[in-house]
Amino acid sequence: MAGRIFTRDLFYAAAVAAIGVCGAMSISAGAAYAQEPRPDGAGADNATPQEAGAALQESETGALPLSVGPIAVSATRNPMRALEYPGMVTVIDRASITARQASTVDDFLSFVPNVEFTGGPRRTGETPTIRGFDGPDVITLLDGARQNFGSAHDGRFFIDPSLLKQVEVLRGASSALYGSGGTGGVIAFETVDAADLLSPGTRFGAQISTGYQSVNREQLGTLSVFASPQPHLDLVGSVTKRDSGSIELGNDQELDRADDDLVSGMAKAEYAFKEYHRLEASIVAFDNDAQEPNNGQGLGGPDLVEKAIRSTTLRGAYSYQNPSNRWLDLDFLAYHTAIEADELRLDALGNGPAGELLKRDVDTVGLRLDNRTRFAPMETIQTLITYGVEAYRDKQDGAAGGGPRGGVPDAEADFLGLFAQAEINIAEPFGIMPGDVLIIPGVRYDEFDISSSIATSNSEDSISPRIGMSYLPNDWLVLFANYGHAFRAPTFDELFLTGVHFRIPIGPGITNRFVPNPNLKPQETETTEFGFALEFDDVIQTQDMLQFKASRFLIDGNDFIDLVVVQPAPFITCNPFIPGNCDGTTNSGNVPRVALRGTEVEASYESPRLRLALGYSTLDGENLATGAKLGVLAPDQFTADAAFKWHEMESIFGWRVLAANKFEKVNAVADIRDGYAAHDLYASWQPQRFKPLRGVRLDLGVDNIFDKSYSRVFTDAPEAGRNLKIAIGYNLSL
Repeated sequence: MAGRIFTRDLFYAAAVAAIGVCGAMSISAGAAYAQEPRPDGAGADNATPQEAGAALQESETGALPLSVGPIAVSATRNPMRALEYPGMVTVIDRASITARQASTVDDFLSFVPNVEFTGGPRRTGETPTIRGFDGPDVITLLDGARQNFGSAHDGRFFIDPSLLKQVEVLRGASSALYGSGGTGGVIAFETVDAADLLSPGTRFGAQISTGYQSVNREQLGTLSVFASPQPHLDLVGSVTKRDSGSIELGNDQELDRADDDLVSGMAKAEYAFKEYHRLEASIVAFDNDAQEPNNGQGLGGPDLVEKAIRSTTLRGAYSYQNPSNRWLDLDFLAYHTAIEADELRLDALGNGPAGELLKRDVDTVGLRLDNRTRFAPMETIQTLITYGVEAYRDKQDGAAGGGPRGGVPDAEADFLGLFAQAEINIAEPFGIMPGDVLIIPGVRYDEFDISSSIATSNSEDSISPRIGMSYLPNDWLVLFANYGHAFRAPTFDELFLTGVHFRIPIGPGITNRFVPNPNLKPQETETTEFGFALEFDDVIQTQDMLQFKASRFLIDGNDFIDLVVVQPAPFITCNPFIPGNCDGTTNSGNVPRVALRGTEVEASYESPRLRLALGYSTLDGENLATGAKLGVLAPDQFTADAAFKWHEMESIFGWRVLAANKFEKVNAVADIRDGYAAHDLYASWQPQRFKPLRGVRLDLGVDNIFDKSYSRVFTDAPEAGRNLKIAIGYNLSL
C-alpha cells in the first residue's frame, strides 16, 4: 500500500508540473548560486554594499546571469566551490529562505539530503540530525559562535529564519577543524549584513514585512533598518515578532498546547579601517514564551507548562586581510552564548507540583584565532595553510523549585583545541596527468575536562586527522574521496544524570530513575567517503547549467554513546503492587562498535527560464555486536524542486515535493512509518520596472497541498497539514 501511495503522489506531482506550477528556489541541490571569487582574491565579501544589494535583488527575480555554483566556507574555513570540495556541503542563500517563507529552520533544512528533523511539529521540539547523528553530534554555529545547548526534549537551537543571510550544511566528519561534536557534521548560520538589504546606489534603508500562515494561525511582523553611512561602516538592526497557536495536522486533528509568542532581533556593526583591518560586533536574541507539555516533542504528555526560552549570542570579531601579505591573514572571534529554558508547571500532572519552576541555563564562552599562510613551492603547486587555536567553556545550571533538578546536573566543561589544515592545488600532477588535483589534509588536537559535584570529573584528549582529495581532469568532471576521524565528548547530562526520569501510576507507583555514568568514553568515528560531480554548460540552450554530485559514505564507530532505559514490564516480569519491584533505571553507556552506511545525491539544472533540482538520500545503521538498528535513521528520501521564472511579470512560480519510502529500519514495530509525499506550491512577485511599486515583494504559498497525514521518524505526532501562507514586504532605500 505504501508503495502505491508513493507512486500515486508522484503522479500528482507530475500532473502539477505539467500545468506549469514549478518550484521557486532550489534548496535541495545547489540551493544558492553565488558568484565565484575573482582570481585576485576579491569576491562577494569585498563588494560594496551597492554592488551586493544589486546582486541580491537581481538574483531574487532570477535575472542574474548564470554563475558557477555555491561557495562554501564552513567546509575548509576558506571560500571554495561546493562542487569541488571533496565531500558533501549544501549552501542555502537568503533568497531561498525568503521564498520558502520559513517559520523555523526545519522549513528549509529538511530538503537537504540526509538532514532530518525529529521531535514533531512544535517549534521548541525540533531537533536536527545529520547522517544518523543528532544532538551534540551536530555542531551548530551562529556567525561562528557555538550553540551548545543540550536537552532531551526542548530542541537544539533557537534561531529565527528572518535574520539569516546564508546557511551551510557540512555532512561528515569535521572534528579536524571543529573538534568535539563533528561526528555528524556542521550547520553554520550566518546573519544578514547591511549589504544584503541595501538597494543599489543607496546608503540608508528600512524594510518592513508582514505575513500569515493558516496551519497554526501564525502572524508575523518584521522591521529592519540598515545603513552604510560611509564606505567602510555597515550597520543593521532587525526585530521579528511571531504569534502562533495550535497546529492543524494532516489527520484533521489539532496539536494543541502549541502556543508561541516569539520576539527575535539582531544588531550588528562592521567597520573597516586602515585598508586591511575589520572589526565586527553583534548581538542576536531570541525570546519565546510558549504553553505546551513539559516534553514539547511529539504529541506530548498531559502536563502543561509555561515555557520561557531566552537565547542571546554576543560576539566580537577582528580580521586582517592584506592580499599582498602571504604570511598573515588573520581572524579572531570571541563570543558568549547564553540560553535559558525555564518551565513553570501549570498543573500537577507531571513529576512535580503545580507552581514548581524548572530551570536549565547553558552558557558558552569561547574564542577562536586562526591564520592563513600562502606559498608556492613550485610553479604548478599552490598551498594555503590554515592553522589556529580554539577554546571554550560550557556551564550548565539546573534547578527545580529551588532545589536540584533531576536530569539537569550543575556542571562545567572546558575544551581546548589546536588545528592545522592545508589546501594544496596541483596543476597537471607529475607532468603527465591532465587537469588539477586538490588535496586537503588536516589534523586537530583536543583536550577536555568535564566536572560536576555529583561524581568524579571526566578528562580526555583526542587527535582528529582528516584528508580529502578532489581530482578535476577536465572542466566538467570531479572525482573525490575523503577519510576523517571524528570524536564527541560526553555531555553533562550523559555523565551526571540523577533524579526521576518518569513515573507510571500503577499500584503505589513505578519510578524510573537516572543513574550517572562518569566513566563514559568519548564517541569516535572513522568515515570513508567517495563520489563524483559533473558540471555542464550550454546543455539544452545557451546560458544554462547542469550540476550533479553523488557520494557514498561508510561510518564505523567506537564507544557510541547511547541512552539505555531498563524498565521491567508490569504484571509480566514484576509485580507493580510490591513497592520498588517494578522500578527501573536510565543511564548512558558506550556501544563498542557501530556502523552506518548511506548515499547522497544532489542535482540541479538552471537556465534563464527554469531552475530544477533533485535530491536523494539513503541511510542505515546497526550495532555490530547485536545486529540491532542504531542511530537516528531515516527512510530513503527523494526531493524535487522546479522553478519557472516569468521575467515579463517579474515573478517566479513553483512546486516542490518531499517524498519518503516506508520506514522499516527499526527495532520495534511501533517505530515503523508509512511512506509519504508532501507537495508545496509557492510564488514570488518583486516588481522593479514600475517605479511606484519598486521595493515591494509578495510571496504566496501552500505547503502540503494535498493535506497529507504523515509522521517522520522517532515522533508520535503527525506533521502539519495544509498550510496557506502569504507575506508582503517593502524595502525603502535612500
